[in-house]
Amino acid sequence: MTATNRIALSSDHAAIQLRQAIAGHIAAQGWIAVDIGPTTPESTHYPKHGEAAARLVASGDCRFGIILCGTGQGINKVKGIRCGVCVDTFSARMIRQHNDANMLSIGVRVVGEGLALDIVDAFLTARFEGGRHATRVGMIEALEG
Repeated sequence: MTATNRIALSSDHAAIQLRQAIAGHIAAQGWIAVDIGPTTPESTHYPKHGEAAARLVASGDCRFGIILCGTGQGINKVKGIRCGVCVDTFSARMIRQHNDANMLSIGVRVVGEGLALDIVDAFLTARFEGGRHATRVGMIEALEG
C-alpha cells in the first residue's frame, strides 16, 4: 500500500452519506479510501475534519484528499495543500491541470451525488500540465514560507 493510491476522505456531519458514496466509487476504481469520518450525525466542526485529511496529504501518507461539508468552503490552511472547491467538472480538471491541486472540496448542499461523483472523476483523471503552471505553483508554495 503506497500513498500514490490512497485518498483521504473526511467530512462534517452533513456530508457523511456523500462521503461514503465517494468512498465506494473510488474504491471501485482501484483507489484506497482512507475514510477518517465522522461516522455519526451529531453536529461537528468541519475545520477539524478538513485539517485531518489535509495533514494526511501533506505528510505524504495519502496522494489526494477529498473533503466535504455543506458548502465545500470548509478547508483550512495547511502548508503543502492546494485545495479547490468545485461545483463542476471543468473546475475539477483545471485545479489539477493548472494548480497541481492535491485536495478537492465539494459542498453536499450545492451538488447532488451524481455530479459529485463526476467531479471526483474529473479531478482524479486530470494530470498536472507543468510548464508555466509549475512556475506559478512554485510561487504559491513560496508564499507558504
